[in-house]
Amino acid sequence: MGITAYTVTDPVAQHGEGPVWSARWGGLRWVDMLNGDVLALTEAGEVRRRHAAKVAAVVRPRVSGGYVIAAERELLLADSDDLDAPLRSLGEAWTDPGVRMNEGGCDPDGRFYIGSMAYDETPGAGSFYVAEPDGRLRVVIPEVTISNGFGFSPDGRLAYYADTPTGRVDVLDYDPAAGLSGRRPFAVIDSEQGRPDGLTVDAEGGVWVALWDGGAVHRYAPDGRLDAVITLPVRKVTAVAFGGERLDRLYITTSALGTDRAEQPEAGALFAADPGVSGLPVLPTTL
Repeated sequence: MGITAYTVTDPVAQHGEGPVWSARWGGLRWVDMLNGDVLALTEAGEVRRRHAAKVAAVVRPRVSGGYVIAAERELLLADSDDLDAPLRSLGEAWTDPGVRMNEGGCDPDGRFYIGSMAYDETPGAGSFYVAEPDGRLRVVIPEVTISNGFGFSPDGRLAYYADTPTGRVDVLDYDPAAGLSGRRPFAVIDSEQGRPDGLTVDAEGGVWVALWDGGAVHRYAPDGRLDAVITLPVRKVTAVAFGGERLDRLYITTSALGTDRAEQPEAGALFAADPGVSGLPVLPTTL
């Protein structure tokens, strides 16, 4: 099934990433990651911008109110849902200036996960972490290269994860007490089609994967079979999230990094598509 995306905003981001829809926020937020900004889409279709840190890799709502931002090497907490709320740090997670945070999310029990990568993409220099209640990070998957998409099946028993250079989306079992285990391939993506970046899961268990350098989003059925493709007019497609009052619109972020804007003038814009299926509510964190 082929689906065409349409533009929602002008090219407002250098490296748009991590879209998240929260009714509590009144809509969609995403990040301009390497500029350290969190963006918000207003009901009028305008974009608000808040500078948070050197890097803003992830934003997620907190159960208690407010939100968490994964910055370059630390987690930042806001106690209010307001975009410009004060931020406080949970402390530097590591000291290596060559490694930064990159993409993450929450499990059904509110634990926050965050991946990392080397700025120079050194193989195996990153990790995939879970945050303990005090904010300290514990390694869940070691020696990853570009830790990316992370999401859960509708029943919360399976987690999907992408380490981009592997060319795979993997699936893991999830248990509230034991955490993640049993990592195994779910879908393999031919390098000519792009590389797996951010992902989200719909209410039917389909996994939607943004394809970096692929100009597309793929949907994989619960059995790993490719069954829908969304095409975009830009190559560097970074992440996806369902939003709207009925969670039936798929928002898609894109990047302009290393892109000739004369050739791809919409690189860095926010796109959307209407895929005919609804998504799942965002999982908040108990941090």
